Amino acid sequence: MGSNLARNMARHGYVTAIYNRSHAKTVALIDHHGDEGTFIPAESIGDFVRSLARPRKIVIMVKAGAPTDAVIDELAPLLEPGDIVVDAGNAHFPDTVRREAVLEKLGIHFVGTGVSGGEEGALNGPSIMPGGTRDAYVWLGPIFEDISAKVDGAPCCTYVGAGGAGHFVKMVHNGIEYADMQLIAEAYELLRRGLGASAAEIGKIFARWNAGELDSFLIEITADLLSHTDRHTGKPFVDIVADAAEQKGTGRWTVQNGLDLGVPITGIAEATFARALSGRKPQREAAARAFPDTGEGWAVTDREQFIEDVRQALYASKVVAYSQGFEQISEASLQYGWDIDLGSMARIWRGGCIIRARFLNRITEAYERDPNLPLLMADPHFAETVGRSVPAWRRIVGEAVAHGIAAPAFASSLAYFDGIRQQRNPAALIQAQRDYFGAHTYERIDRPGYFHTDWSGDRTEHLQ
Repeated sequence: MGSNLARNMARHGYVTAIYNRSHAKTVALIDHHGDEGTFIPAESIGDFVRSLARPRKIVIMVKAGAPTDAVIDELAPLLEPGDIVVDAGNAHFPDTVRREAVLEKLGIHFVGTGVSGGEEGALNGPSIMPGGTRDAYVWLGPIFEDISAKVDGAPCCTYVGAGGAGHFVKMVHNGIEYADMQLIAEAYELLRRGLGASAAEIGKIFARWNAGELDSFLIEITADLLSHTDRHTGKPFVDIVADAAEQKGTGRWTVQNGLDLGVPITGIAEATFARALSGRKPQREAAARAFPDTGEGWAVTDREQFIEDVRQALYASKVVAYSQGFEQISEASLQYGWDIDLGSMARIWRGGCIIRARFLNRITEAYERDPNLPLLMADPHFAETVGRSVPAWRRIVGEAVAHGIAAPAFASSLAYFDGIRQQRNPAALIQAQRDYFGAHTYERIDRPGYFHTDWSGDRTEHLQ
């Protein structure tokens, strides 16, 4: 992604200095792509820094964690006040906050920047989410907006907020991505098991869906993947891929932060746990021996209705994932003082990034109608479309349970929907239990204050 981002900048007319710890990679970039713009290759980090005009604008694209710290430690002594260092990797936002504080003492701007779109996006136009100071964005904004993806002429880049805001938003983007991918996988499995359909047949269903309101990059590539045949075996490609999904940590960070903030991002959490479960091969094998599949058939009687039910359940569950993600961003913005514009986040995710989808236009419109929208799902448009999908959603989750098919993201999303719309839920009993065994107190619905009942005594109630 680093080399492609450099090529993107050069293609847009920016003189681009490049340096890699392995000089052979720098030479290879010049040999293969040197005619795409003006590059200044450097053999040492000192030469690299000296080649830059002030204020120096340096973009780091290395592995998150210790490697990023190592590069910053090497750069810092060579820089001057006013210079700008951009970390465009998948950093954990607390690391960004820490790094910014260290470099701020040296007068150096540190800008944690989320970049989404993979290698192709980096080259042809990614979605870019810069944090840091507004002063730094004055210098970086024109460049980043120029090289970003464009939708309806608008750049998929905007200033996100101070400190770690840029990397935080990218983290939540990735959490939504986890949920989106898991939901698509569950839809595939339901279609496979329910219809007995081949991968290629299901690929055609996804291609059809991509022509409607589910139009998105992930649906598009799913249709392509399912139509692909393995050259070595002649089997559907998806059938020869190991069923243990990898992860690099952003999903876990999102879930951990959701717990810290007290935001119920249940769909994202279930998707993250589903990846973890997929990798527990010894445990899965033990469970398969202990609880073998009975082999009972599942004969869907109305093929087209079933396909439509899965489509509607997928759409409604996706709305839940995005709604939860935007609530997490909103709560983080409030607690960390970032002042993030939620509508702008939806807008810059419309192109370039992995979760780009048609309905991000609808999300942008929802926040334009009400910038203080407390719950995305409650926007009139989404309330109507999700409400219309509920019967199909319930049928699909019921069918999955009845036939022993794991659909954790579908099921948890439906449970969230039912939980969030309840005017009164059973948490009242939990509060009573906590007071009973731990004197943790409770609130009443008829008068203010916190109360405790003397459960082991005469059961009198006391205002605390």
